[in-house]
Amino acid sequence: MALLGFGLAYAGFLGLSLAMDRHHAELLGGRPATARRRLLRGLGWGLLGLSLLPCLALWGTGIGLVSWLGLLTAAGLGLILLIPYAPRLALWLGPLLPLAGLLAWPILVA
Repeated sequence: MALLGFGLAYAGFLGLSLAMDRHHAELLGGRPATARRRLLRGLGWGLLGLSLLPCLALWGTGIGLVSWLGLLTAAGLGLILLIPYAPRLALWLGPLLPLAGLLAWPILVA
């Protein structure tokens, strides 16, 4: 479940960064249209909020909130380090990390 939380946080930060002109141009080319920018921002914030749920389910409220902040830090740092050096990898990991978390969830919980 922690992998799912991390993947959702990474995807959320990626969505927020793609809503910015500089990162959108570097990763996808061109500037995002206004509607696309709003969609990416909404998706980014929504995924960041959604990443809290696996942490709360796994560790409860007290430890879950602290763990979530740690996962947010790790996901943000990972994205910050990947965008300048491996931008295509940073883009591909956006959908792959939450998917890996969903696939690993039944294996790790059982």
